[in-house]
Amino acid sequence: MLVGVAVVGCGYWGPNLIRNFYESNEVDLRWVCDLQSERLNSIRKRFPTVAQTTRLEEVLADPKVDAVCVATPSNTHFELAKLILESGRHVLVEKPLCDSSDKVEQLIEIAERRGRVLMVDHTFLYNPAVRCVRGIIDSGRLGNLLYFDSTRVNLGLFQRDVNVLWDLAVHDLAMMDYLIPDRRPFAVSATGVAHVTGQPENMAYLTCFYDDNLVAHIHANWLAPVKLRRTLIGGEKQMIVYDDLEPSERVKVYDKGITVTDESEIKELLISYRSGDCWSPKIPAGEALQNEVRHFVDCIRSGASPLSDGHAGLRVVKLIEAGTKSMQLRGEPVELK
Repeated sequence: MLVGVAVVGCGYWGPNLIRNFYESNEVDLRWVCDLQSERLNSIRKRFPTVAQTTRLEEVLADPKVDAVCVATPSNTHFELAKLILESGRHVLVEKPLCDSSDKVEQLIEIAERRGRVLMVDHTFLYNPAVRCVRGIIDSGRLGNLLYFDSTRVNLGLFQRDVNVLWDLAVHDLAMMDYLIPDRRPFAVSATGVAHVTGQPENMAYLTCFYDDNLVAHIHANWLAPVKLRRTLIGGEKQMIVYDDLEPSERVKVYDKGITVTDESEIKELLISYRSGDCWSPKIPAGEALQNEVRHFVDCIRSGASPLSDGHAGLRVVKLIEAGTKSMQLRGEPVELK
């Protein structure tokens, strides 16, 4: 039986979600909702069989709608998702889940009380390349992890309501949370600058500190001349470079590092450099959003908790909140509860 779905919001990211729901053999895409009629006209040309409306009430009045996907500005996520959950529907919300951790916690409580699926669109968790990286880490090939270093920069899109951490760094924080599931940072430090007067910070450097000397660093920037989407993960045995813009060999594993020898007789540490092979694993085919849509439907049918559930969304939002507070304190570390 098909799962009836509606998509609310068809601005920048919404059309991508609409397309993947429309093309799914397990979904009946019944509605697209947006306040701007000109956007709906564009969707009507591409998906003429899908009903359009400017009123969410009309969507929720349809008994065949089982789930709603929210792809609207982040400051509207809470009210919309709350309304959808309270109506008895499952909900998939574009990242970030909400603009505050308090609101996320309320949504989690409502979803658990109503027995509904609450899922956040952390797209990269469903990217085959990121799944491959997780498999390599889980295999133990890298050894003890030393650092997670990610760069996500481009020219635009400047946001008026949120800083660059909420817009770009959220992707890397979600990946970090997924790739390092057994450890959580205890503090966050961040610095950032707004180069446009009166607007949020358009570039930021965020560092997450862990108990065992593992460190994570993220550079996010809307004001870069080139587009970069690159993550380095260093381990004691091997290291990984994941470049999402690489047309082939997006994941490379390097057998490189250092070997430390304790020469107690001369009372010093000797560091030797190790340089071995580099290999690139084969990445399975498949679009991340296709995988995400399939996972959302599977969770609705089985009642399982999504990989990017409300609690995953909460952990990421707490990190961004701490980073934003640290920026206001000019980089002073903010401890996480």
